[in-house]
This record gives sequence, structure tokens and C-alpha cells, in this order.
Amino acid sequence: MADFKGFMKYTRELPKTRPVSERIHDYKELYEPFSDEKTNQQAARCMDCGVPFCHNGCPLGNIIPEFNDAVYRKSWQEAYEILSSTNNFPEFTGRICPAPCESACVLGINQPPIAIEHIEKSIIEYAYANGLVKATPPQKRTGKKVAVIGSGPAGLAAAAQLNKAGHWVTVFERNTRIGGLLRYGIPDFKLDKSVVDRRQKVMEESGITFKVNANVGFNIDPQLILDEFDAVVLSGGSTVPRNLPIPGRELNGVYFAMQFLEQNNKRVAGDDPAKLGEPILATGKHVVVIGGGDTGSDCVGTSNRHGAASILQIEVMGKPPLSRATSTPWPNWPMMLRTSTSHDEGCDRDWAINTKAFIGDDDGNLKALKIVNIEWKEGRMVEIEGSEREIPCDMAFLAAGFLHPQHEGMLAQLGVSLDGRGNVADNNYQTNIPKVFAAGDMRRGQSLVVWAISEGRECARAVDTYLMGSSNLEMKDNSLTKSILEEVIFE
Repeated sequence: MADFKGFMKYTRELPKTRPVSERIHDYKELYEPFSDEKTNQQAARCMDCGVPFCHNGCPLGNIIPEFNDAVYRKSWQEAYEILSSTNNFPEFTGRICPAPCESACVLGINQPPIAIEHIEKSIIEYAYANGLVKATPPQKRTGKKVAVIGSGPAGLAAAAQLNKAGHWVTVFERNTRIGGLLRYGIPDFKLDKSVVDRRQKVMEESGITFKVNANVGFNIDPQLILDEFDAVVLSGGSTVPRNLPIPGRELNGVYFAMQFLEQNNKRVAGDDPAKLGEPILATGKHVVVIGGGDTGSDCVGTSNRHGAASILQIEVMGKPPLSRATSTPWPNWPMMLRTSTSHDEGCDRDWAINTKAFIGDDDGNLKALKIVNIEWKEGRMVEIEGSEREIPCDMAFLAAGFLHPQHEGMLAQLGVSLDGRGNVADNNYQTNIPKVFAAGDMRRGQSLVVWAISEGRECARAVDTYLMGSSNLEMKDNSLTKSILEEVIFE
């Protein structure tokens, strides 16, 4: 185990962010260098618990105490081998995962938890810098061909695992570059796109084929995919945003968050401005972000870099408590107030606010919002009398989440069944069409990157079993921790 007194010697410490005055003028990643010695100290804090609840907190079942111990012993290759055995893309999760493993950390009961996410990122960056991340084509090919439609983290994970099993894998992406939300949605200051390019290169060298500008259901006939491939994985994500159909929704200046974020990703990448459509720029605007989650936070950070005149983020739910709520005790994911690096750069926030109307000028441009304070009574929204007012706003971003995958095109033409929420229905990842499988947000609904990777891995195992009768691909197993967790909480 790591230093058995480490959690008493050291407290939690993370890399410092670059100064706000510097970072809001660029799209470089946020954090300053952190020494290996300090990372070693953070790994030393791991207690090697009798029951590592972090395993259950992690959707991938990462073997966390073991790689912490390897980092503490400075055995970086061993740490990389342990981490990569359960996680195909630690460079993604180490940057943008909210780290449910840390919420389940036993040390977190009465101290700040282990800096698991930072340690994970440190391991994979060491591995890249020292040539440990290499192309690994399978020694034997099965002759089976699998199409993966959608190149987000679920699709990439499924592709990596199916290639490992020896199948020929082709990934279809409707956009101009691969990555899904990793590429178009998550701002560059949180995930530099060279990180995605680096992984794509390794996957291509391992034998995976990528096809971009390939919009199955529109410029590619899904039936041709079914005819050519032995199995198909649908991993197109949950892409239909939740709308706010109130008076004035049609005004110029009201956008879905992803319209703003995707365009900005393409602008930063140097894409031809003429092909990006109407410029969505927050420069000099009074911006209101409607929705209090991570996507809304990304709109805040991007608006700061545009030079917005003011930024307000509002949320219809009440303000969360400053510390873990009694309704979400350890080791559950805690309900509590979270402040992002984007908020630190400059942003007003308000809670329990309902937006009643977008108000425009004579030219059809947004100029204000009509809002009202609310309170929640028995699950119902009740307006507070006398609180209705108008606030200045000439650019609003709807960041209230996503409903389900796009039904038009591929899903409709394939004829796959949908569940009650509009997601692809399945039985162990297999749809009503035997050779067609589904994974990620398209199957389970809007979720985390770490869940998407887990979905892709589990789906790949189901596909491999369908094609070969059995599978040697790794199976996630944190059942022991889960059973003990249930006993602790419910008995």
C-alpha cells in the first residue's frame, strides 16, 4: 500500500490554475505544472481501505488503490498498466470527469478525498511522454467487420475494445473531425483537442478506420451499413436539446448552448469562418445562461473569453447547500454547490428563477428576459408574488440538458425500437435488430464521459459475444464493493 501515514502527513493539493487575467485571453488548458513529488504525496494519502468504495463510485470500476500505490512507489509503467486495464482514455477522464470516485473515497468521510482524477491524468501523461502508449494491433483478426456510428467517448471505447478482440472496425462520424462532444462541445480550455488527435493517431495505427463527414441516414444509407458489416454499434449520443418554448423564443440572440460551443470549437480550430454560419459571439453582450450544469458553465467560460459585458447564470432549482446534503450521505454523489473555474473567471449566479418570456426590440432582437423568483412546494413550482421583473439580456443560451438522440434519419430508417424516454431500447445493449447494438447517451440518456466509456466497453463485449459465441474482453466487476455498499446504506 501507499504510505500508511500519508493521509496524516499530507492534505489534498491540486495544480494551481493559471491567473484569470491571463487565461481568459486564450483557449489553452487551465492548469499550471505540478511536480512528480507533489503527485507522489497525493498518492501517498490513499489508505488502501479494506473496502475501496472508490471502485463502486467509478463507473469503469478503476482499480484505484493499486495505481495509487504504484504512483507512490514511482512505478509509473505499472500504474499505467493498471489504469489502462479498465479505462481506455484516462487523458479524457483525467481532465473532464466530475470524479464520482472521489465522492466515494473513504478518506472523504472526514478529510478532503484523494486527488484521484489528478493522479489519473498524471499517469497517462507520463505514459505518453515516455512512449508507453503504443499502437497495439491484435495478433489475429477474426475476419468480422463492425461499424461504429458516432465517435464520441462511447463509440471510441467500443471501437478500441472490438479492435482489441480482433474485429475490423470502422468508425463513422457525421462531423468534420472525430471526437463527438470531446471535440465539439467541451471547450478547448478544458480539453485541448491535440489530446483527442493524439489518441486518434494511436487508434488508427492499431488498425481502426475513421470516416468523417459520414452522416448515416443522410449521406450514407443505413441499409448499406447493415449489408456490409457483421455488427453495428449505434453511439451517436443524446443530441436533441431541451427547448424553452416561451414567448419570444424565436428572437435573434436566443441559442441552444451547443450552437454556441460547437461553433466556438470550430473557430478555435481554425475552420473557415464562412462555413460556420451566423457568428455567435458574446463580445460586449449582456449574456444570460439558462441552466446551472456543466454545459452552462462552459458557456460562461467561453463568454468570458469573448469579452461579454456581463454574464448571469440562472437555475430553476433552488441553491444547493455549501456542503454535502444529508439526503446524499457518503459514499453517494453529494448534492452540494459546485463552483467551476469558469465561474471563478467572472459570473453572477442565481437560483430558483423561472424564465417567463424573451423580450425583443422592434427589429426582432433580444433585449431582455422576463423572470420571476419561485419556490418549490411538494414538487411544484410556485411563483413568489411581486418578484416578476425584466433584466437586460441581448444573448441567451439554453443549457437545460438533452432529451434523447436524433430520431430522424438513421434511427427511423433502421427501425430500431425506442424506450419511453425516446432513447434506443435494448436488451444487454442489443436492439430489436439482432446485429445492431447501442451504447452511451443514445442508449442510457444524457450522462458523464466516464459512463460513456463504460458503456462502450460493455457494449463491445456484448457485440464480441454475439459474433464469436463468447468474449475474452474484460468485464467490469465491482459487485463486491456494491454489495457491501448496499449493506452499509440499507441495512
